[in-house]
Amino acid sequence: MPRLTPFATRKTFAAPALRSLCATVLIACQVLLPVPARAQMQVLPGLGDGGEMTASAERQLGDQIARELYRDTDYIDDPVIAAYVQDIWQRLLAAARQRGELTPELDERFAWTILLGRDRNINAFALPGGYLGLNMGLIATVGSRDELATVLGHELSHVTQRHISRIMSQQGRQMPLMLAGLILGMIAASKSRNADAGQAVMMGSQALFMQNQLSFSRDMEREADRVGFGVMTQAGFAPQGAAAMFEKLQYAARLNDNGSYPYLRSHPLTSERISDMQGRFQFRLDAAPAMPLAMDHAMIAARARVLTRPGVDVLRLWVDAASSGEFAKSSAAQQAGTLYAAALSAKELRDFRAARALAERLTARTAEDASAARLARWLNAEIELAGGGAAKAAGLLDAKSKERPEMLLAADAAVATRQPAPMVPVLRDWVATNPRDATVWRALANLYGAQNDAVRAVRADAEANVAILDYPAARDRLKAAQELIRKPGAPIDHYEASIIDTRARAVEVLVKRQAEEPPLK
Repeated sequence: MPRLTPFATRKTFAAPALRSLCATVLIACQVLLPVPARAQMQVLPGLGDGGEMTASAERQLGDQIARELYRDTDYIDDPVIAAYVQDIWQRLLAAARQRGELTPELDERFAWTILLGRDRNINAFALPGGYLGLNMGLIATVGSRDELATVLGHELSHVTQRHISRIMSQQGRQMPLMLAGLILGMIAASKSRNADAGQAVMMGSQALFMQNQLSFSRDMEREADRVGFGVMTQAGFAPQGAAAMFEKLQYAARLNDNGSYPYLRSHPLTSERISDMQGRFQFRLDAAPAMPLAMDHAMIAARARVLTRPGVDVLRLWVDAASSGEFAKSSAAQQAGTLYAAALSAKELRDFRAARALAERLTARTAEDASAARLARWLNAEIELAGGGAAKAAGLLDAKSKERPEMLLAADAAVATRQPAPMVPVLRDWVATNPRDATVWRALANLYGAQNDAVRAVRADAEANVAILDYPAARDRLKAAQELIRKPGAPIDHYEASIIDTRARAVEVLVKRQAEEPPLK
């Protein structure tokens, strides 16, 4: 995922109201419309039955939609939160493979990529082709990684059970483009901050489609609950996490969903779903044993809250919270979360003196928890980098670490201290096995730039554009690299020149293929 610095903002998800509509349309979940008798009589296709839409076609559609979301200014690749989510996600994928829910064909053809958004609304949604959207608001709200695994397992099951494909296939060949065009219309409306325009799109013929799909979607929700619960428990996550998540949703549903839970609009918590899941939990939701708050999860949730850009006044409140009377009364995990939010908020406010002081308190508070201590150390390094202490930041980091957040921080420190050479092979090895990681490609481009290796820097930038599916931009960067090689007097690396020529031909094919795709509007 592209970047200039590891923790820089990336592109945007749609505005909150419109984003919930995207989720609703994509998986055709319930809307508040009466259900006709003929919809109630629909029969759910068998598990994994993708109908007429092939996996390749669904992936192509997903790529078209993801390409737009990568350009959305609320899209963010935060390495710390991404690493936390990826640990959960990879465990769920492994469990789905073991259970046979994730077939080899889908495993190979789909993207299995999570797109993070800064939106503070509590939401997550499945997209065609194995893409998932996850709001910072949901990460900030869940009380454990088990609760987050419940949501991700549910969304994963929408994909593995081919729910999107089954809806599209049932409605005919024009349905994929209609749905995708609807999504792009919502994104366009969000750019103008005109929520009414997005709401208007839901009227007319689209409303009839949603009405006809209501019963079908309820069956899908129950199926995703069942399969998702099996996947998350198979992955080693506690069933109490699912109970706690359903309890939160049930409470929000009783409050008639005041808008903070768009997840309830795209995944309505019906009485049938509650009864079914209560039976699977084998205990009542309100009698489920409470799960203790883990220190590292409290810190990740705190980071998610700050990254939603709540405003200067809220950031100052979080800084003040670390010295309030309530702070001493809270648990150790809660204190760690408060200190993390306060230190990161002070850094965002560019009050580096306060940020360093709060980070020192956080380091002391987390000393006996290895996972939390690692998060505290990364935050210390992040603060030092932002505050001009690159050498001190480098001293806090392991330049040979294979953990993505630490690797990216170390790369930034290497650029800032003008010692890029040791980090180049580390990042080069990473992208060799993770070629779709645009953020690391950007970091590698920065390292090459610090070495005055313009050709390799431009190629790395081109690969970052490929990773976010921006093939025309990648083609332009590769052409720029070719021009640098042909420049009179330029040193020629024949191996690198051969790679660039090969990639340029491959990307040109992708550009032409993309131009032949039906427009999503």
